[in-house]
This record gives sequence, structure tokens and C-alpha cells, in this order.
Amino acid sequence: MKDKLLKLLENSYSPYSHFRVAAIVITKDGCEFCGVNVENASYGACICAERSAILGAVSAGYKKGDFQELNLMVGNGRIGMPCFACRQVIAEFFDKEDTIKCYSTVGEVKEFKVGELCPYPFGSEDLEI
Repeated sequence: MKDKLLKLLENSYSPYSHFRVAAIVITKDGCEFCGVNVENASYGACICAERSAILGAVSAGYKKGDFQELNLMVGNGRIGMPCFACRQVIAEFFDKEDTIKCYSTVGEVKEFKVGELCPYPFGSEDLEI
């Protein structure tokens, strides 16, 4: 997975921050969906790699509960973590026991369960009146 993420980092469009991020989502049926961060001069229009990969899977027809693992790498040599906007989207589509693996470009990896990174997500039950 590390080598796939390293190669994918090359596709990051990050001309403003130079903070490259790559993500690969694996579904329960073994399909992989890739995503990179895509920046924009209007910073609010940027998208993170994690959401890019997840939304690609959703666009291909995958639904909540179809996801199994998220792999993430930032290009600065350190282990990066999903931002809170991405954690919200992760909590929407992944189960609490699914895996998030965060890689560094030098081979370190930290593994978490979704429930560890998203212990108190905002979910559909919060919308009930």
C-alpha cells in the first residue's frame, strides 16, 4: 500500500500549500478508490484526499457500510491524520470497527479504528426531532 500511496502523491494538486495528500479507500468487495487533495485559489473550494476517494466510491455506487479500510499518506515525511471534515465523512460511510491506516513516506504506519478517530460523530440520529 505504501508504494501505491507514494505514486498517488504525484497526482496531488497542491500549488498553494505544497502539502500533498493521497488516500486509497478499500471496499468490502476489494475494490480500491484513489483520491488526492485538490486545492483551489478559493481555499473553500479545496477537497481533501480522503473525501475525494470516498466520494469516488460513492459515485461508483458504493453505499454506507460498503467500506472497509482507508489508507492515507501525506508527502512531508510524517504521519498525517484526517482533518475533522474528513472524519465526519468517514463516520458517515464507515463502520466504527473499520480501519484507518496513516502512512509516512518513509514507511511508518499507524493504524486506528474509525471509532477511535471519530468517537462522537454527528449522525442521522442527531437529525431526529
